[in-house]
Amino acid sequence: MAPRILKLDDIFLSFGGAPLLAGAGLQVEPGDKICLVGRNGSGKSTLLKIAAGLVEAQSGEVFRHPSSTVRYLEQAPDFADYKTVAAYAESGLGPGDDPYRVTYLLSHLGLTGEEDPKNLSGGEARRAALARVMAPEPDILLLDEPTNHLDLPTIEWLEGELQKSRSALVLISHDRRFLEKVSTATVWLDRGTSRRLDRGFAHFEAWRDQVLEAEELEQHKLGKQIEREEHWLRYGVTARRKRNMRRLGELQDMRSRYRGHKGALGTVQAAASDAQESGKLVIEADKITKTYNDRTIVAPFSMRVHRGDCIGLVGPNGAGKTTLLKMLTGQLEPDSGTVKLGTNLEIATLDQKREELNPEDTLANYLTDGRGENLLVNGEQRHVTGYMKEFLFQPEQARTPIKNLSGGERARLMLARILSRPTNLLILDEPTNDLDIETLDLLQEIVSGFSGTVILVSHDRDFLDRTVTSTIAPANPEDPDGRWIEYAGGYSDMLAQRKGAMEERKRAEKAAEKPRAAEALASDASKSKGKLSYKQKFALENLPKEMAKAEAEIATREQKMADPNLFSKDAATFNRLAAETEKLRESLMRMEEEWLELEMLREELGG
Repeated sequence: MAPRILKLDDIFLSFGGAPLLAGAGLQVEPGDKICLVGRNGSGKSTLLKIAAGLVEAQSGEVFRHPSSTVRYLEQAPDFADYKTVAAYAESGLGPGDDPYRVTYLLSHLGLTGEEDPKNLSGGEARRAALARVMAPEPDILLLDEPTNHLDLPTIEWLEGELQKSRSALVLISHDRRFLEKVSTATVWLDRGTSRRLDRGFAHFEAWRDQVLEAEELEQHKLGKQIEREEHWLRYGVTARRKRNMRRLGELQDMRSRYRGHKGALGTVQAAASDAQESGKLVIEADKITKTYNDRTIVAPFSMRVHRGDCIGLVGPNGAGKTTLLKMLTGQLEPDSGTVKLGTNLEIATLDQKREELNPEDTLANYLTDGRGENLLVNGEQRHVTGYMKEFLFQPEQARTPIKNLSGGERARLMLARILSRPTNLLILDEPTNDLDIETLDLLQEIVSGFSGTVILVSHDRDFLDRTVTSTIAPANPEDPDGRWIEYAGGYSDMLAQRKGAMEERKRAEKAAEKPRAAEALASDASKSKGKLSYKQKFALENLPKEMAKAEAEIATREQKMADPNLFSKDAATFNRLAAETEKLRESLMRMEEEWLELEMLREELGG
């Protein structure tokens, strides 16, 4: 068993009310890839800060191996003493670390290193902080929401980097696909305590449901046991007083455990408020364009959005997703082309920057627009505190200023407000930012079951796959040039269609190359006054030998692969033989084509 390099045990922390952490723990060994999951407000970020030494627990054991290095991804980096991003990133390096790592990471994160830290956007600041903590390749890497503000290509690159990293990893993220690909173990923080599953996040939700079901069954059994004991005390034959007192004490203990049981938090229960049905055609865009500073953001683009469609917009940061979204919804005029909006549209928008929120406003005032204690939801008058409960807010939070809420709670509050308004067109710009997994599940159900139309921008691949009916993406994701294409289905469907189109293009190019190759051979022959060149004669004589050799090597490998036990005993050898066989077949096919062309040319030249 590998030595532990980090151990938190029986951690307790309270900020005056109910304990945030009460018996939580975390153990990290070299090479671990742990995802830390739990509801918003469960203490995940606090536990990570305790692991990093930034917050002190009130009690419990904290052990870090003396020789291990730890790096923690800051949510709000301090650039005060740095003139450039490169200088900030290099400040995280140790004496023996490779400075080239900073250059490598910054380039892949879309930064040059020469940027002035004072002028960075929130997304750029997050990328700079990632480069700083990853560059030293520490023994332990603690990442809190590393994918926030990153576009899909960068998220996929980061996945690969973390998978091959030698650092032990503890990460918090609400991106399911990211967690599934990176993690090999899961720590679930729930009601102040932690449980560990030595499997990746892909297995977490089924395991969590089993734990909660077993807990509910145990609580039910305890309740029945209390009923039996109470019946015995009231109606059973009186035994010795000492025995009765002992059983009475046990009953009191059971009652205390039963009353003190803190059940799992409920799930958000909500649905969008339906407005009057919109027209069948919701949006019609005809050859719309947009250019900024001689850069084409949207080349001529046309599409129709029908009632009931759910459209996803994806692409790298800066490609123009928000610009295209604003043009489609009439918020921005195109340079050319036209956009027609359908009839009876009631639009509700969730903005990714959460700019609509006034930090000094209270939750109740925000939800009711300052109109007292009630709001109208689906034509029904609801008291604001009752409606808040459906989104897991406590009644006492009604007078809480919005500035006191976490990022996830703010996102949930905006969602509650949007869903209370009658709407038939939902515009969601990065709706999954800061939402916990349970609220993401709710949002997915709302979007999937919404009778109106949805247009959303997201970098969450799992969410896109589960909700959208079509995906709009740049035609050239590596270097967006303003051309956008609509693909049927979700993100994975879009990738499959792109791959198919690329393979079809390669086949077409290969087919076009054959006539050119034949023309080149004929030209060579004419140059040599009607005779095959020495090189052509040599190839014509030797290709049959090479083809026979390739056929023999293919047969040898196929014979080994025919062993029915090979794959189960040695899958790596089987896969290697299969890959080698495929390469040999491709080589054989090329040789056969070349020999056939040369033979035809020899006959044309009369032997």
